[in-house]
Parts: sequence; structure tokens; C-alpha cells
Amino acid sequence: MAIQFLPLHLDLETKAVLKKLAQANRALAELKGVITSIPNQSILLETLTLREARESSAIENIISTFDEVYQSSFLGNHFASPAAKEVHQYATALRKGFELVTQNNLLTNNHMLEIQAVIEQNEAGFRKLPGTKLLNDQTGEVVYTPPQDYDTIVAFMNNLELFINDDEMMSIDPLIKMAVIHHQFESIHPFYDGNGRTGRIINILYLVQKKLLHLPVLYLSRYIIQHKKDYYRLLQEVRDTENWEEWILFMLDGIEKTANESVILIGAIKQLMQEYKSKIRSQYPKLYSQDLLNNLFKYPYTKIEFLQADLDISRSTAIRYLDTLVQSGLLFKRKLGRDNYYLNKPLFVLLTQSN
Repeated sequence: MAIQFLPLHLDLETKAVLKKLAQANRALAELKGVITSIPNQSILLETLTLREARESSAIENIISTFDEVYQSSFLGNHFASPAAKEVHQYATALRKGFELVTQNNLLTNNHMLEIQAVIEQNEAGFRKLPGTKLLNDQTGEVVYTPPQDYDTIVAFMNNLELFINDDEMMSIDPLIKMAVIHHQFESIHPFYDGNGRTGRIINILYLVQKKLLHLPVLYLSRYIIQHKKDYYRLLQEVRDTENWEEWILFMLDGIEKTANESVILIGAIKQLMQEYKSKIRSQYPKLYSQDLLNNLFKYPYTKIEFLQADLDISRSTAIRYLDTLVQSGLLFKRKLGRDNYYLNKPLFVLLTQSN
């Protein structure tokens, strides 16, 4: 069935949707409050962005380990694996999108083009050649054919851009609107590749645009992985039968559960930071600084050069600090090639334990 225009003629706020919407909004508001309790919020932006990048890439069968992903943070232009490189490209694209949206509070087609270009490392832009079809992973059967003509793709994307940025086009709650936006983008399928990953970045950027979060740290990829069959089934049901209610309920459930899980994770990170702070201050008062603590939690794997830069100290001082923390049991020293790296193992466990 051909792609449908935006459902401006439908009442999407059914009784079931409104009930679920209240729960999702409460969970999201709690997450927003918890985020502000972390002294240096770049900690969450760095650690959780890479976590999401790995999981979003896994949906596209780009499989990497957390070791590969976090180790690659300090390898410069080298990566532990080709998959880890793609994960880092995704994380860079997400941060780029966050920067673009916060500059002028808009989420435009040009922004999406820039995000996709970073993910795919090319500037192919919107599809100009026909032939793109979505297949069933198991049977190879064509389940959906998105728009094939370039002018049609552009027309749909211009319509979507207006819908995202003009609330008067359809007066509905932003969380419902996010579900509609995601469905429309994935159905247009405007790029040759990277549509799924770009679409998931758009989700979180839209919540930032609407001030529901001020950091892009609500990531639905884990929820989608856990319910992958339902995700694709419901996408197609909207195209076939306009079954918007079940799709919207699915997305709202994802927002609620992901927000609740994120509250628990961020709370655990905050508690661990407090434990590290207390131990360093009591045992090594001359060593302690907030910048040091931030460094230990911004990078699950840190290295001498990171400490030098973040604390503005000499290399010898950075080595002394790190060796002291290793002796105390707060860090674990490892060797990769010719370089040493230092692992905050409890933080690494928090970030990976539910996988």
C-alpha cells in the first residue's frame, strides 16, 4: 500500500492513548528532573550516547561489544572494529543533531541530511533512484515499497518538516506527535541507507526541541530491540489499515519504560559518583577535584591524555593520579597495544549490565 499523508483528519487521542500518555509524560518528567541532579551533564551525554549508538546500530545488524565501543573512545582515528567505527559515527551524528536543534529550536530537512551524512559518511542526500523496497528479514518477501520518485520524496519530506515545526498543523500532545513523525519518516524512507538510525535520532531531538528534555538521553533502541517484531508489524499495520492507536500505544509504552529504566540507571551512576567522591576525598584529599571525578565518569575507559586535558596537569602528574587510583581499587589498569588505559569497572558494569 502506498504511503499515507499525515493523519490530520483523525482523532488520535483515544481514551486508551490518553491514559497511556499520562503515564509516559509522568515518567519523562521524572527523567528530566533526575538529569538535572548530575553536576556535570556532559557525563551523561558522553556515556549514554555511546550506549544508545551501539544499540541503535544493533537493530541494523551492526554488532559490536561495549568493550570495542568504549575502548575506541581513546584510540583517536582508529577503532577496535569496523562496527565500533559505525557506532561512533552514530554517536557523533546524535551530538551534531543536538547542537543543530538547540541553536534555533528547529528540526529541519537540512538537519536530517546532516545527521544522515555523518552516520553514513557520504552526502548522497535524498534518494534519486528507484528500487528501494523493504523486505521481510526471514522470507525476503517485499512488505512495503516506499515512494520511488525523488520529487515525491522531497514533497513528503517538506510536508513532514512543516508538521514537525508547526504545532498549528495538528494540535496534539508532543509524545503522540513524535510517534506520528517517526512512522512518517520511516515510511518515506528518504535515504539510500541510514533511515532507521536517523529516524531514532529524530525521536530524541524532537523531545529536546519541545523542551520535554534538555539533554538527548531518552533512547528507545533497547525497547525496539526487545519488541522488534511488534515494531515492524505495527509500522506496517498503520500503512495497511491506519491502525494508529496500537502504534501510538506501542511508542508511548516505549517512552514510559525507557524513561523509568533511565531514571534507575542515572540514579545508580549518581550514587556511584558519590561513593567515589567520598573515598577519594577521605583517602587522597590532595588528589580530589570535581574535574577528576567528572573525568572518571565521563569515560568508562580513560587515559593519561584525557586526564591531562580535563585537569590541565602535566603528564607525570596525570600518571601519578591514575596509579594512585589503581592502587586504591577505584580504577583497573589495562594495556592496549603500546598504551595504557584505565577502566572504571563499576561504571562499565552499570552501562552494560542489562545486555
